[in-house]
Amino acid sequence: MPTLTLSSREFNQDVSRAKREADAGPLVITDRGEPAYVLMTYERYRALVGPETSLRDALLQPDGDGVELDAPTLGAMDLRVPDLS
Repeated sequence: MPTLTLSSREFNQDVSRAKREADAGPLVITDRGEPAYVLMTYERYRALVGPETSLRDALLQPDGDGVELDAPTLGAMDLRVPDLS
């Protein structure tokens, strides 16, 4: 499938056309002749990045695969009651 390309100027002048072309496949938008952006359908984007996972769900996975958490620990001296007077 050939890559569809549109200049930034063409994109700005006809966003509806760009959306129609992106329905057929990813659309490369150029800036001064160089590829700068890619427009694609949300469905195609989701297929590329995979399913959404909440932070809660990621932390609850038994193997914790791919979750790195380097949170600082708080000691009793780190907790302060604000002065509201």
